[in-house]
Amino acid sequence: MKTWWKNSVIYQIYPRSFADSNGDGIGDLNGITEHLDYLEKLGIDVIWLSPVYQSPNDDNGYDISDYQEIMRDFGTMEDFDRMLAEAHKRGIRIVMDLVVNHTSDEHKWFVESRKSTDNPYRDYYIWRDAKNGKEPNNWGASFGGSAWEYDDTTDMYYLHCFSRKQPDLNWDNPMVRQEVFDMMTWWCDKGIYGFRMDVISMISKKPGLPDVQAPEGAYGDCCSAVCNGPHVHEYLQEMNRKVLSRYDIMTVGEAAGVTRQEALKYASLDGKELNMVFQFEHTGITAGEYGKWTDKKVPLIPLKKILNSWQTELEGKAWNSLYWDNHDQPRAVSRFGNDDPAYRELSAKMLAVCLHMMKGTPYIYQGEELGMTNAGFERISDYRDIESLNAYRDYVESGRLDADTMLRYLKEISRDNARTPMQWNDRENAGFTTGTPWIAVNANYPVINAEKALKDPDSIFHFYRKLIALRKQYELIVEGRFQPILEDDEKIYAYERILGNEKLTVACNFTKDTVTCGVFTDVTGEELISNYTEHREGILQPYEARVLLTVH
Repeated sequence: MKTWWKNSVIYQIYPRSFADSNGDGIGDLNGITEHLDYLEKLGIDVIWLSPVYQSPNDDNGYDISDYQEIMRDFGTMEDFDRMLAEAHKRGIRIVMDLVVNHTSDEHKWFVESRKSTDNPYRDYYIWRDAKNGKEPNNWGASFGGSAWEYDDTTDMYYLHCFSRKQPDLNWDNPMVRQEVFDMMTWWCDKGIYGFRMDVISMISKKPGLPDVQAPEGAYGDCCSAVCNGPHVHEYLQEMNRKVLSRYDIMTVGEAAGVTRQEALKYASLDGKELNMVFQFEHTGITAGEYGKWTDKKVPLIPLKKILNSWQTELEGKAWNSLYWDNHDQPRAVSRFGNDDPAYRELSAKMLAVCLHMMKGTPYIYQGEELGMTNAGFERISDYRDIESLNAYRDYVESGRLDADTMLRYLKEISRDNARTPMQWNDRENAGFTTGTPWIAVNANYPVINAEKALKDPDSIFHFYRKLIALRKQYELIVEGRFQPILEDDEKIYAYERILGNEKLTVACNFTKDTVTCGVFTDVTGEELISNYTEHREGILQPYEARVLLTVH
């Protein structure tokens, strides 16, 4: 079986925030093309492109009105084709974001669907009558409020698990599935190398759409009724037969609510469905009374437990995706490391080692290789993200949280932390645009930027280059068995990778303390990488990471 994606390192681009070529304040495809040399230098193999399709932008492109057109903000199909060709010249593959749990309410299918109950497109979406004069059930949408929107044209409700402008497709309709498969085929024929599949675990809903657990009078989390539903694997296997298996491509499914047992089905090495999934256990680790909204720091032992179990339970059966952050998560160095100037570079390198030495395919989110940090926004008016704005309104207006507390939580966990413009240089707007950026640039761009990083041989950027190069050099890093060690240590994340007579010993100090660590005491071998040039016997220095190769 073709498995180039196992050896690959994937770089996620959020086009709106990457590089603006025409001065309108919005990143675009030509901006990406202009910076392909930078990505080639980094050494990545694949670009995952967040959605670039035509969209009214209610949810920054995840509400698609035409799957075979390019969003005007981003350019034209000619611009796309040029970017694709230039990427291929540099040995870089492009993976598209496939958003097919829902469309925009401005998609031609939905425009038709809402016209009448007997329209040929009616059954492309999920429509229901009112129940006792209210919504058909008690499901809450991910962005707040009910998951149902009343439409007076036919006096019925349609389902939207996200924004009301994102009606859910009815995957139980074989015509919907065929439309999606035809569209995917069209993109594959164009020369893309696969798909990241948005909320793909939600395409099969529980029959009868029953109520879910919820406090009296409140909407409940619909995840239990829409994630990993009864037909999800059947539909993905059909997709695989009709599209995926016909091309040499990679697939990764965003699988909300996925368990390790389910992942063994989605990402089985038998190749019947997808190559890998994104799970959210480690990113949702601090969730509590107010859902994801908190400023709690990530505890190391539970984090290790989650990541270790994904490593060990998928071993030899399915393939892992490896990531710290993406467009939906705060910045990795701010969340899992330490973005204080004294420790930012050290901890960013430590996190990189910890992740890239695990078994699976690593993902780098734009700016992660520079150690970009959370946005630091002080006012609600600075935010653009629909999820953040709705949460602020819902929690503050209801009195459940005061404005200062909610702003503190947003500062920690809002998706906008990852969406501030890429920091290219120390000139105005960090070199992202000559216009007014659609969202403010992080104020620390004079210190943290690509131009500066490229010039500094000891930068985070060059550290990532080294990590990526090691992956290409050692089969052990790709295929070696994962063995956790020091599982109960509250400050150190350590593990081994074993293949034949080779062993990697990896130890990472997740704190700013100097800590006792004996894993290297009796280990001799070649040091593959470290973020310190000098070591001290029996200890790890603040945020120190070491990787030792031994051959028996």
